[in-house]
Amino acid sequence: MILTPEYVLGMARYNGWQNSQLKACMAELDDKALRKNRKAFFGSILGTANHLLLGDQLWLSRLADFAAPQVGADAGVSLCEDAAAWEIERFRTDSALLAWAEKIGAIDLAGQTSWHSAIVGQDFTRPTAQCVMHMFNHQTHHRGQIHAMLTAAGVKAPVSDYIFMPQEGPWL
Repeated sequence: MILTPEYVLGMARYNGWQNSQLKACMAELDDKALRKNRKAFFGSILGTANHLLLGDQLWLSRLADFAAPQVGADAGVSLCEDAAAWEIERFRTDSALLAWAEKIGAIDLAGQTSWHSAIVGQDFTRPTAQCVMHMFNHQTHHRGQIHAMLTAAGVKAPVSDYIFMPQEGPWL
């Protein structure tokens, strides 16, 4: 698997662009609507957004100089108590992800990444490029779920096609 620094930077920018759009869409809903169980895997819009945030923080802690969240794996859907707290943590995490991507080199994508998964109680070692690709794929997957829930809630969800991402920032 060949992953380039350009791909990583493009996906980090895409992540920031998408999350900034989701923040604006989520702001159109009140707390009750954000917490409503919409029969998604992580229940609600906020629950899914929290799960995605936790995943990003965990992957960044494995791949970059980023402090791992100090919560159990079961706390993913309740990582941030409300949309305001989520927005602050999302911005902090996206800023760190973009800063990491701006500095990454081809050599950083080579080799292996090791970690302990609390969810399955097992140690893993995988190619770093595969871990990076998984992180970005995980983001896209769960943002798609949020997009669908926003649409079902009556909010005009944002454009999510990578090809339509503005060529210039801001990415956050």
